[in-house]
Amino acid sequence: MSGKFVRASKYRHVFGQAAKKELQYENVRVTNNAWDSNLIKSNGKYLSVNWNSSGGGAFAIVPVSEPGKLPDQVPLFRGHTAQVLDTDFDPFDDNRVASSSDDGKIGIWDIPQDYSILKSGDNEEIKDIEPTKFLTGHSRKVGHILYHPTAKDVLASSSLDYTVRIWNVETGEDIYKLKHPDMVTSMSFSYDGTHLATVARDKKLRVWNVREEKVVSEGAAHAGAKNQRVVWLGNSERLATTGFSKLSDRQIGIWDAFNLEKGDLGGFYTVDQSSGILMPFYDDGNKILYLAGKGDGNIRYYEFQNDELFELSEFQSIEAQRGFAVTPKRLVNIRENEVMKCYKTVGDQRIEPVSFYVPRRSEEFQEDIYPDAPSNKPALSADEWFSGKTTEGPILVSMKSLYDGAEPELHQSHKAEATVKVVPEPAIKIEKKKPAEKPVEKEPTPEPEKPKTVGNANEVLKSDNSIDKLLQKSSDLDMTNNVEDPSKDTSGWDEEDDKPISVNVDSTASSTVDKVDVNIQKEQEPKKSEESSKVPTPVKSSTPEPVKTEMPVSKITPTKENKTMEPVRESTPVTEKASTEKESVSTPRSTSSKDEAATPGKSAKSLGLKQSVEKLSELVLKLQQTVDDLRESNLQKDDRLKALEEKIDSLLKK
Repeated sequence: MSGKFVRASKYRHVFGQAAKKELQYENVRVTNNAWDSNLIKSNGKYLSVNWNSSGGGAFAIVPVSEPGKLPDQVPLFRGHTAQVLDTDFDPFDDNRVASSSDDGKIGIWDIPQDYSILKSGDNEEIKDIEPTKFLTGHSRKVGHILYHPTAKDVLASSSLDYTVRIWNVETGEDIYKLKHPDMVTSMSFSYDGTHLATVARDKKLRVWNVREEKVVSEGAAHAGAKNQRVVWLGNSERLATTGFSKLSDRQIGIWDAFNLEKGDLGGFYTVDQSSGILMPFYDDGNKILYLAGKGDGNIRYYEFQNDELFELSEFQSIEAQRGFAVTPKRLVNIRENEVMKCYKTVGDQRIEPVSFYVPRRSEEFQEDIYPDAPSNKPALSADEWFSGKTTEGPILVSMKSLYDGAEPELHQSHKAEATVKVVPEPAIKIEKKKPAEKPVEKEPTPEPEKPKTVGNANEVLKSDNSIDKLLQKSSDLDMTNNVEDPSKDTSGWDEEDDKPISVNVDSTASSTVDKVDVNIQKEQEPKKSEESSKVPTPVKSSTPEPVKTEMPVSKITPTKENKTMEPVRESTPVTEKASTEKESVSTPRSTSSKDEAATPGKSAKSLGLKQSVEKLSELVLKLQQTVDDLRESNLQKDDRLKALEEKIDSLLKK
């Protein structure tokens, strides 16, 4: 059978759509600072933008409800004496935002309740907003800040002084200090906030127990020299990283957070060879990983299942982005089946909203694509968390209650159980047939009866229809063994039809008949004359004829134990046909991927391919060995046929 088998997924047809021009934010002045951060952040109510301003650093707050062209003069959040490098909204207070700067300070800001950027007119004096407080303690620039996902007023910051500090925002103290050998380029909290994953310039990925200030797992990440990013994959023990190979290929890695020393799971996924950093964002409700590339306009998204990434699609745009932000899941448009809303900067002068939808026509609440999402209620206070109290995750809100417009239903989340790999249901069910067993050849044994006159052996073989039956059985067996079984498809990628490669091998084997029981005619009419009793002796063929053998090549699949490609042989039906040409062996064409593994002996995976072959020459050698075995088998069959002919001759002479 030929064709494609597609992995079953409710998110196969998720598509991205940019907002209309009147819903975009124009006249924005994004900073031209080259620091590697997301440049913009969103909490669904406001957008924070690292602003291009003079006289020290500043950033702007743009209400999401006020799209269109911004005024030439807007109120800015000023207070830093150097460029603002990163911002982050308090997940439990929509009107609080934090900023980090090149001056080594962290600013805490309260957005006014009636804040509007459009109220600033020509006749009104533009008033800048001042910070509520500064957090000081870092000795060098603070590059990234990140609020805790479950505890109120807990903030993490990374600095060029090679430390990550955990702050109590209310008291202004840095309670914990995580020392690194180099600058941290990205960090991400675990689902319950107990652990923190960091990746640094030393190309090492680390997972910290924050309150014990110690590393619980550490391993080598991507081999490239450019910055790397890390994101915790929701309520699981898995991490995703984006980085570069030594050849500057953009890569994605999946990791067991508490076994980083064992390396990534299944090899790196190669995306392309662009130079921009991939910014990862994970939607835990739908298990979709979004990747926005700096310097290109594309947004790729993948479904995460069974420790593997399955490519869904790609939002393509000719307008490149430098900044990217995602809104909380609880604020998506449920009635239009929106599963993700994000914002991208365009040309440092415009912010464009992009939404991703699941195409469905039902007017009812889609419970399967809208599980409960993290709410804006903290599970712990700062004092409780710093005192050692734990929680299994953030407080969740029922998306069904938001859809109905009722009072939001809140409940405590539960920690996910250990990851169990489940084979996804195939898109097309095909009943799996048991391969037919190869019949055991038995040498015919003549019954001890009174010998009768037998015709020419060649005529007997021609008149016997067992050869046709054998060919039919072999054809049926070939059909059975080549039926594609999607239940074996663990990667789920679409496969193109295999293209044959012809490998010619000289054959000198004699033409024989395999698996044929020669039925000797036992009863004929008595002799009528002496001439009829003379039976010609069967003529033995002195010139061997070649045999045409067609056989399917072994399927080669990756194994999780050693992450190498091992051949798995299927049964090899043999169809024999007398021919004077060379023997032709057809093999399916496979594409070998580059070896971009982090450790020796580990092959890299390219997205869009189910499997790869390390060396085609190795496959040809295995085929050559198989053909040699068939030759030897044919020679043995010649000997058995010769013995059969001699036995027939002895019967004729009696």
